[in-house]
Amino acid sequence: MKAILLFLLLFVPFIFSLLRETKAAQAGGSNNHGLYIVYMGASPSTDGSLRDDHAKLINSLFRRKANALVHTYKHGFSGFAARLSEAEAELVAKKPGVVSVFPDPMLKLHTTHSWDFLKYQTALKIDSFPNKNSNTSSSASNAAAASSNGGGDTIIGILDTGIWPESKSFSDEGMAPIPTGWKGKCMAGRNFNSSNCNKKLIGARFYDDEDDDTPEEYQTARDLVGHGTHVASTAAGCTVSGASYYGLATGTAKGGSPSSRIAVYRVCSPQGCLGSTILKAYDDAIEDGVDVLSLSLGASAAYQPDLYTDPIAIGAFHAVEKGITVVCSAGNDGPSPSTVTNAVPWILTVAATTIDRDFESNLLLGGNKVIKGEGINFSALKKTPEYPLIYAKSAKKSEGDDNRASNCQDDSLEATTIKGKIVVCERKDGYSTYEKIDTVKSLGGIGVVVIDDESRAVADNYKAFPATVISSKDATDILSYINSTKNPVATILPTETVTEYKPAPAVAYFSSRGPSYITSNMIKPDIAAPGVNILAAWIANDTDDTPAGKDPPLYNVISGTSMSCPHVSGVAATVKSQHPDWSPSAIKSAIMTTATQLNNLKAPITTDSGSVATPFDYGAGEVTTEGPLQPGLVYETTIVDYLNFLCYFGYNESKIKLISKTMPNNFTCPEDSSSEKISNINYPSIAISNFNGSASKTISRVVKYVGDNEAVFTATIEAPSGLNVTVKPDELRFKGYNQTLTYQVTFTFHGVMKKNSMGVISWTNEMYNVRSPFVLLP
Repeated sequence: MKAILLFLLLFVPFIFSLLRETKAAQAGGSNNHGLYIVYMGASPSTDGSLRDDHAKLINSLFRRKANALVHTYKHGFSGFAARLSEAEAELVAKKPGVVSVFPDPMLKLHTTHSWDFLKYQTALKIDSFPNKNSNTSSSASNAAAASSNGGGDTIIGILDTGIWPESKSFSDEGMAPIPTGWKGKCMAGRNFNSSNCNKKLIGARFYDDEDDDTPEEYQTARDLVGHGTHVASTAAGCTVSGASYYGLATGTAKGGSPSSRIAVYRVCSPQGCLGSTILKAYDDAIEDGVDVLSLSLGASAAYQPDLYTDPIAIGAFHAVEKGITVVCSAGNDGPSPSTVTNAVPWILTVAATTIDRDFESNLLLGGNKVIKGEGINFSALKKTPEYPLIYAKSAKKSEGDDNRASNCQDDSLEATTIKGKIVVCERKDGYSTYEKIDTVKSLGGIGVVVIDDESRAVADNYKAFPATVISSKDATDILSYINSTKNPVATILPTETVTEYKPAPAVAYFSSRGPSYITSNMIKPDIAAPGVNILAAWIANDTDDTPAGKDPPLYNVISGTSMSCPHVSGVAATVKSQHPDWSPSAIKSAIMTTATQLNNLKAPITTDSGSVATPFDYGAGEVTTEGPLQPGLVYETTIVDYLNFLCYFGYNESKIKLISKTMPNNFTCPEDSSSEKISNINYPSIAISNFNGSASKTISRVVKYVGDNEAVFTATIEAPSGLNVTVKPDELRFKGYNQTLTYQVTFTFHGVMKKNSMGVISWTNEMYNVRSPFVLLP
């Protein structure tokens, strides 16, 4: 059961094409047990008391309906989750003070060397600064020192599957006492008690699952899946030498902010992650006192909730309003466009990229010709090419279909032809490599070679079974060999770790892409980070996924935007530790404007297909580790910006006044509240949709100086042919720290714009390069 659950949680991209066609996916994955979320906007106070209309509504409902109340939200925001009939839900939605009522959605869950690689990428970014002088090197050195030492009083909240507290990655050796402002607790549960928490793991909560079918073993903060442990150690795990996955990826494991504290909120059960539980964890985390929230979960691209019904967006708004940076995964539904999730402006949305470490499992043909493949396996085959090799279509049943046979689909192949052979399968049917392996194994095949350009860069784990994934280019050589040889033979070699792999990073094929379905007047995702083949801590009792003859792994290698999200959470925590007075939007801006767009060949970062990556693939670029500590300028997106976004998105003013506790008393929606106005909120990137090439469009931005002494910044523009971009003023003179200045940028296209037009606006001097991408959509 656990193996099936883990497959569903981590490999959504492989089954997405099937899910997308189902009615359940189109309906949004809402639960079927009558649980509704009643969202009532801002909480009235910090003492945990209920708002009057909130209390009256609960009392009136539950005098008539006992045991219907499941969760109450009262710290960060106001509302509750309850079992209601559809008619009751419609009635509640009409009550004064209610913003929205919606069925409780079920959401899904969407590393050692990766941090060293990011530091190398930071060096590339520093090398690319214009007019570099000795001050730049000194600045980078100071930032690096801060990056490695900061974070002791910073708390990262992880909403996920829980944690395995005994992992060495969560040791508190040498840590200072827990920050005095911490209000959280360590909840006792099944196989978990208060002694499992320490000065590293300072908080652990879980939430009772209302589904009677949920096993009792999940009534605990202990991680029984592995996902939450992996995420937590990536974000803030302490330094552990000699970590590996059975000898692969050996090195020193560490999180992005190893001095930060961890607070875990187990919101996911074997069935998924209920929206009502996620909101309860948000509510608790806000009251507990976390600084950063990391959520490696969300809806699939097939389910596109609006802001009224998205629990992640709702909870994040109130967390950000309280000064908490919220970092979320972009989703695993790429490479199709408009698949990005968690795309509201107050969330820092993270795409996934590769690193310069590869897990090669090569195919050795007769004549000792090597075909490079990808995958993790502990093959027991001999290392000499002596096993019969066959193309799957050649084993087609007499009445079978060529396409089904070449893709190794069930009931399409002759067992007598497959038995004892290594089988070459295509992957053009949407079925996973695992399903092809199962088919071949059931027919007596001894190995599988899958042709798949998309997943070639991602090392799936096939354990002891000999399997590898190759590119279509290399497949030509294999098929040529099979067709030209009377008795083709081969072997699949066990996996080896390859370092300094190039080019890296590249945007992972599964990483969800923009533009956002919410609005194309904002670039999402915001940033990219390592999310492929990441080694991090794992649960110590995972016998289901343990290769035969081996003990359960203490560290595991997995991929997904779930893995990229905690990388950015770790960077955000480090920035917060060095700049405790910075707002979440300032931290986001610092991370985005200091990103790099170069790979380790000093060439532009590409996608998995080899094309140059765009902002809709990776946002502002690949996160760096030191740059965000000294960004020079930041774009502060204010609460008024977010409220205006809600106006532009279509919320009415009365609803908005319920939502925010910190809005100005005189706030009103702008008279022209069209979605086109979203381009003007003060964001670190710019997107303009429905751009008419015959007209001009002017956008305003405000930047704050966060450096020392006086400074002068000059605007530089990178724009494609035909697009004229002017910035006024083109020079910004700052007299001191925290001064803000405004500039306008005007876009004019000469001719007819038939495709997206992309470029960059940078503010530079001898110390800083503050970079903002822009996209114009015709």
